[in-house]
Amino acid sequence: MILVAGLGNPGNRYSLTRHNIGFLVVDALAARAATTAVWREHFDAQVAQVEIGEARLLLLKPQTFMNHSGRAIRGAAAYFKLGVEQLLVVHDELDLGFGRLRLKAGGGDAGHRGVRSTAEEIGSKDFGRLRVGIGRPPVIFEGTVADYVLQAFALPEREELPSVLDRAVQAVMLVAERGLAEAMNLTNQC
Repeated sequence: MILVAGLGNPGNRYSLTRHNIGFLVVDALAARAATTAVWREHFDAQVAQVEIGEARLLLLKPQTFMNHSGRAIRGAAAYFKLGVEQLLVVHDELDLGFGRLRLKAGGGDAGHRGVRSTAEEIGSKDFGRLRVGIGRPPVIFEGTVADYVLQAFALPEREELPSVLDRAVQAVMLVAERGLAEAMNLTNQC
């Protein structure tokens, strides 16, 4: 079993914002499950156990808001006795163009507070990450980066979003079925 933690913020206000791409990927995984995913509230998170093909996944959407995501991830990992090598965190990435995907093992947080919180709470930076590109704000954008990531996707992005989510689900399934190293080789070539 692997724990797939999608990062985002709870509530309808944030549901289709760039910062919630992790939640959207986890929801797309739940939609692919062999049976209907049953979401429960545990560990300050929404949690569902699903099977997709031969893979068993523990899906997690922290309800602690982004900056405290690690608390929910730590709680679930401890309860299910999952090691850092069984954790895949799915999050938005400013440094990748919209829709680009990159799998990564370990590393820094690049200023992403949800990733930072996770590393601090589990005591390691060595977990897998699926970075889903949202791009940087356009030059004409007048707000802060925080304003940008909390905005809804632009119309052209919304039209492309189903394809992005499909590719992200495929990347997660590669990790579950073949391991992170092989999944990185296949996913990061695109």
